[in-house]
Formats: sequence, C-alpha cells, structure tokens
Amino acid sequence: MWDPASYLRYGDERSRPFLDLVARVGAEAPGAVVDLGCGPGNLTATLALRWPAARITGLDSSAEMIASAQAQDDTVPGASSVGFAVADVRTWSPEPEVDVVISNAVLQWVPGHEALLERWVAELGAGAWLAVQVPGNFDAASHRALRAVAADPRWRDPVTPLLRAAPVLDAAGYAELLTRLGCEVDAWETTYMHLLPVRDADHPVLAWMEGTALRPVRTALRGSGEAWARFRAALAERLAEAYPVRDGLVFFPFRRIFFVARTGTRR
Repeated sequence: MWDPASYLRYGDERSRPFLDLVARVGAEAPGAVVDLGCGPGNLTATLALRWPAARITGLDSSAEMIASAQAQDDTVPGASSVGFAVADVRTWSPEPEVDVVISNAVLQWVPGHEALLERWVAELGAGAWLAVQVPGNFDAASHRALRAVAADPRWRDPVTPLLRAAPVLDAAGYAELLTRLGCEVDAWETTYMHLLPVRDADHPVLAWMEGTALRPVRTALRGSGEAWARFRAALAERLAEAYPVRDGLVFFPFRRIFFVARTGTRR
C-alpha cells in the first residue's frame, strides 16, 4: 500500500523529526544500528554518516519501500554502506550486537505496541539505545475531517475500521512505561509548523495525507476507482475549510511524540 514517491513529496518536513530524534541518542561507537520502518531509506543513510564504523540496517514491511531504498545511488551520501531488507516490526528481535534501535513514525501502525517495547527492552543488552518517534496529531483537524468523511454510509463499512482514534501514548505515558522497565528516559513532544506551498490543484494537506494516513483508505476503496475519487473530493473540501491557503501557503501544525531510552541504566 506504500508509495515512496508520495511519501517523499514532503521529504524535508518528514525528515526533521527523524533528525531531531537521532540527535538525542548518545551512543558513540555502536556495533550495529537498526532503523525499523526505514521507508525509502534516505534517512537511514544519514545514520552511516553519524556512525561510520557501525553496521547499519534498514528494515521495512513494504517491499516497495525497500526496493526504493536499495535503488539509492551516490546522490544519497552513506546509502552505499547501509543494508536494507523486508521485515515485520511486530516479529523483529534484535541481534546481540545491536546497540541502537531507531523507530521513526512506525509504531502508531502497530496496535498494542507497548508490549513490543517491553520485549525489545528485555532483549536488548544493558546500555543499548532505543529511540522512537510517533505522530501525535490524531485529534488534529486533518484527522477529524478524515473521520467525518469516513462516517458517510457510502464508505463507512470499509473505511471506519481502519481509522485509529488514539493509537499512541503521550510523552509522559511512554516515559512511565520505559522507566518502569529500568530505562533512563528522555521524552518530549514537539509541534512543527509546516508551511506547505500550493503546488498544483490538490490541497497540500490532502497531498501530505496521501503519503501516509490515506494509504490504507485508498487500498480499502480499491485504488483509483469511483469510490476513492468521491471520498478524496469530499475530504479535500473539508481540508480546504480547515486549512485555508494564505499567500500561497497552508499552515499545517503537526504534533509529534519522542522518547530516547537507554536500557538497564535507571538506578
């Protein structure tokens, strides 16, 4: 269901949380670093620049994303020294030499991922780093509009079960969970104000959502058929009301939740 081109349409805006997250990881010379949910791999490549002596691996459940990651050429510094593979985050376990695990904008797709975090902390060696970022915008105007359109009887049955009202904890919730597991934790929230330019006939927030939140919806409505076209038009109308264009820009606030935990270090 993933399209690398759609996802990368706002590559600069999507990269900022990843870079802010990694900046708080204090590992100096890790043996192995894993990026869970690496997507098209452009951000995973930056890890090779941060830790050039480490074995860097990017994993994603989407074969399309991994194919895009593997196709990176010399225009992406560090990409040639990174390995990529298809893997399911729900069943992944760290190898003994893994010192750093990055998970950027992935766990919101995994129901009950708190249990997954508990298992990773138990499996990682003492002193390993676990760095996670998830979107915290599920009560934003964009998602309220999505839920309102999905409530229409024309597509309620296939779409409503896909929508997630509150699939993540807040920063305090993750901090409490990880400290209880014996980790030293740095947790925070940031709201980015993205200024999205109007590039074509599509509303910028609609184009943004087509790269992420709308992927399963489009799949459920069978791609480019009439049902998807009508759903998309109805959502675009609501988004235009919620996010008006001002001087060729749409102001799009986006809340994100972060934590960096170091295992077995809390006294």
